[in-house]
Amino acid sequence: MKGAKGEGAAAKRDALKPVDDKKVGKKKAPAKDPNKPKRPPSAFFVFLEEFRKTFRKENPNVKAVSAVGKAGGEKWKSMSAAEKTPYEAKAAKRKTEYEKVMKAYNKKQVCAFLTVEEEESDKSKSQVDEEDTTSSETPDSKNIKNKDEFA
Repeated sequence: MKGAKGEGAAAKRDALKPVDDKKVGKKKAPAKDPNKPKRPPSAFFVFLEEFRKTFRKENPNVKAVSAVGKAGGEKWKSMSAAEKTPYEAKAAKRKTEYEKVMKAYNKKQVCAFLTVEEEESDKSKSQVDEEDTTSSETPDSKNIKNKDEFA
């Protein structure tokens, strides 16, 4: 009976082993384009940019980034909608600028993609042309040195 228990425990242990990512075929994230425009900050982050400056002047001894973030979050929550409107307006302005830049970026990407596609199609045409000229020789004519021998 002990053998049966031991085998069951071993089977459970094997079933709970972590899976090796290499065997499963885990996909890598695509490489990021360094030229892609950065997303615009939200109204809170626009507020936080200004808040950091004032917080550091008032609290020069506090070096922790988390303390600045917590204080900024508390201040943002306590602000009224009227107090938040200038930051929301700045964020909206940055968003429109970002959208313009993204349109230009996307146009460049499409143009670059089309030129690469055209180059590939040109290469394939020349490769096809080369294959046509070499395919005029039959395999038998390549192997036979003197055709008169077989005539």
